[in-house]
Amino acid sequence: MADFPIETVRGKFPALSLTDHGRRRIYLDNPAGTQVPQAVADAVSRCLLSTNANLGGFFETTVAAQQVVDDAHAAMADFLNAASVEEIVIGANMTTLTYHMSRTLGRTMKPGDEIIVTRMDHEGNVSPWLQLAEDLGLVVRFLPFDEQSWQVEEAALKALLSEKTPLVALNYASNLTGSINRVQALTAIARQAGALVYVDAVQFAPHGLIDVQALGCDFLICSAYKFFGPHMGILWGRRDLIEGLKPYKCRCSSNGLPERFELGTPQIELMAGLTAAIDYFADLGAAAGEAGSRRQRVAKAFEVSIAYENALAAQLIEGLSDIEGLIIRGITDPERLAERVPTVSFTVEGIAPETIVRQMNAENIFLWSGHNYAWEIVHQLGIPAEQGVVRIGIAHYNTAKEIEETLESVHRVIAMLRQQRA
Repeated sequence: MADFPIETVRGKFPALSLTDHGRRRIYLDNPAGTQVPQAVADAVSRCLLSTNANLGGFFETTVAAQQVVDDAHAAMADFLNAASVEEIVIGANMTTLTYHMSRTLGRTMKPGDEIIVTRMDHEGNVSPWLQLAEDLGLVVRFLPFDEQSWQVEEAALKALLSEKTPLVALNYASNLTGSINRVQALTAIARQAGALVYVDAVQFAPHGLIDVQALGCDFLICSAYKFFGPHMGILWGRRDLIEGLKPYKCRCSSNGLPERFELGTPQIELMAGLTAAIDYFADLGAAAGEAGSRRQRVAKAFEVSIAYENALAAQLIEGLSDIEGLIIRGITDPERLAERVPTVSFTVEGIAPETIVRQMNAENIFLWSGHNYAWEIVHQLGIPAEQGVVRIGIAHYNTAKEIEETLESVHRVIAMLRQQRA
């Protein structure tokens, strides 16, 4: 942890120095959205002020705006290791893109086909497929996660696959338990059975290097605002597949890739911020000693940030484990930290999660309670959906001191609430 340039990193994020009535802020709401570096805000502002035009013309601002769009697709191709910029589709958000792609893929399906979704995913990769099944007369098969490993097991997937399965919707990492699935192995099983694989990588993208070519999946989706960028979603689709799909689009709009899947006027200023977010990772990798391509620098950034985040996660899990009646809903074994992202959720016997979170929010420690759209997880675990969990999410700009203060608050708040009940 000592080798990670935490003070330099924190200096790039203006929000981290803000106070409220003289009280510091601790941002542990990161699974719902991270803060942004100054460079991201500057890029958005610069685009609005100097390259603000629609696309397709011949004058200076429209030409410059097209370059912003092209740069964003190239940056995301590097971030995901896509084979081509034409495989990168940028849109409003993960859920909107998934609804759009699910309807497009629905044109290739027929009544009686079986779609597999997991009980581990965010609703953004569940509800679109459930509603598609309702519209088309498809069958939905639910793939549970193992409550000992906290992961989707290969044997469970094999048991659900059949010759009627056109698609499997998986998630890379859980936004509630933090568990990372073995996506490459699961994808290989699904593809061998003839199914397409659609991967939700929203929660994994801030915490691990994604290589879509190595994973072997057909689609992968993530959200820029989870990895220090603006509010937008990015979908990668395997080119030989997406170029044969017929999307829902305006008759007169482009049939080229990826434009045919990018509906309406693009969020050009946010694309400028997206490129800046990827370059933030690349700069972090360069500071850690990598002088190669942007992809290589991004890989180095994740190498150093994963080690740093895992140490913070270990500190948090160890501190929470001391509290009687507190149950961490996810992997707690220190030897398995590489199998989870640093998102830690828990419940406390006899105390509503919101009660804990309200008290901690009052201390300017920002975190969430509730089901956090992990609807199937709370139901599989028997957790009341209206209560959910307390969720603490670490990003690589957090510090050991912040985790220490957070643990002190958790201990203090739970003790106070128990005393009030007594």
